[in-house]
Amino acid sequence: MTRHLIWLCLLLAPRLAVAETPDVVIYGGTSAGVAAAVQVHRMGKRALLIEPGTHLGGLTSGGLGATDIGNKRAIGGIAREFYGRVWEHYQREDAWVFQQPAEYASGRQESGEQTMWTFEPHVAEQIMQQLVQEAGVPVVFGERLDLQQGVVKEGTDIVAIRMESGQTFRGHRFIDATYEGDLLALAGVSFHVGREGQDVYGESLNGVRTAKAVYHQLQPGVDPYVKPGDPTSGLLPGVLPGPPGEEGSGDHRVQAYCFRMCNTDCPENRIPFEKPEGYDELRYELLLRNFEAGETRAPWHPTPMPNRKTDTNNNFGFSTDNINMNYDWATGDYATRARIFEEHRRYQQGLMWTLANHPRVPEPIRQEISRYGNCRDEFLAGEGWSHQLYVREARRMISEYVMTQQNCQGERVAEDSVGMAAYGMDSHHTQRYVDSDGFARNEGDVQVGGFPPYPISYRAIVPRATECTNLLVPICLSASHIAYGSIRMEPVFMVLGQSSATAACQSLDARVPVQQIDVPALQERLRADKQVLAYTGKQPAAKVK
Repeated sequence: MTRHLIWLCLLLAPRLAVAETPDVVIYGGTSAGVAAAVQVHRMGKRALLIEPGTHLGGLTSGGLGATDIGNKRAIGGIAREFYGRVWEHYQREDAWVFQQPAEYASGRQESGEQTMWTFEPHVAEQIMQQLVQEAGVPVVFGERLDLQQGVVKEGTDIVAIRMESGQTFRGHRFIDATYEGDLLALAGVSFHVGREGQDVYGESLNGVRTAKAVYHQLQPGVDPYVKPGDPTSGLLPGVLPGPPGEEGSGDHRVQAYCFRMCNTDCPENRIPFEKPEGYDELRYELLLRNFEAGETRAPWHPTPMPNRKTDTNNNFGFSTDNINMNYDWATGDYATRARIFEEHRRYQQGLMWTLANHPRVPEPIRQEISRYGNCRDEFLAGEGWSHQLYVREARRMISEYVMTQQNCQGERVAEDSVGMAAYGMDSHHTQRYVDSDGFARNEGDVQVGGFPPYPISYRAIVPRATECTNLLVPICLSASHIAYGSIRMEPVFMVLGQSSATAACQSLDARVPVQQIDVPALQERLRADKQVLAYTGKQPAAKVK
């Protein structure tokens, strides 16, 4: 079945969704949401998957084809099944259009394993669609929570969620599988946005870190003022006024967002980078001054994907990360998020045009960037630009167990494991400011790895029992800023989505709140479903980039 026919089937699915009350309602068609919906079906229960947009898979199908996971042996269950299906897809001759299989090689593959961890966005979405269709899970698209009165509770139980359209969906258990955590917030669950101070959880890597912000840094001596040397002329766009904050202190800032771009150098599939409407050269003056201060590298990170495509990410001091511009996203209303989304897209469109065309960009970089463009056969509605902003971090739940730096580094071990994290502690920059010498600097980047995979606590994906007793949270789970930087990888979200669904079904069978299920029984079922709950190897997590 073609991806277009599968899509049509999914669009018709909402008519089947409300015939009877679902056992588990999943809000958010991310990779975690898809895994949760499939698992509910496999547990013999009725699932309903609600996606506020029009696509399944979240960032997995939104451009992040270069799967981030430090140690792939830590990933099992439906997540590994997904990557197995990716491998199966690329065994087909018709999967290779702009390249032959022998011409493609990726260092992210597992030797001897029938899994593939690099893929094109449309392939990921097609597989997500196949998974929910095979499970017979009804999917409702285009329904967003009412951010004022979106949750109906009786005591500590959610009984229904209400959409902007007025549509109401009842259920017995609920899963918030969004990147933002709107459902958990409306349910009255405690959460945090931003960085904790180092003293909150005794973490050495949390909070403001100006002294050790050495990676992805601007060149020394880059002037931040509109008129160089003149503070009265105002700051260049994208530079914050005021000091960065006391070293180690907490703040409201989250790591920067961007779009993961799917680019190509294949002429017949390439859309050249174009100057966006309303282009403002001043927005990129800091970029140009950074080159003039000595930067010689192209500020991007294009990882090869099949068919002469890339997954292009942020790299170096001034790149696709739109630093300082996302602080209002996590708790913002839909109009605020739409504004931030568009601002990020215009910023990145203008950045790529500047890198490919501006005479103050070094010629070798112009030549490199201008060979590429967006793909004609990806993200068709956005002319090659993804529908999914890379929301690296938004709300994070605060529950009875908070995952911290100590968990990542093995100083504290969760005995109630429901999955493994396997990436270094990785935070992108959170602010760009003027340092004490009067120059522009980035702050917030953390890259600390070298530790083995570690377990994620079941208590970290359920709220406090006093706040909500029938909700599970696989993405905006309970973790500090620095620990979340390690956990926040798409395969881990799929793992936690499956584990959340299993727990939801077991709580239904036992007729107990999600906080009171038999965790050993949960773990037994997860292991039967090939989830990995403990790691016995010696291989450390890969070095983060």
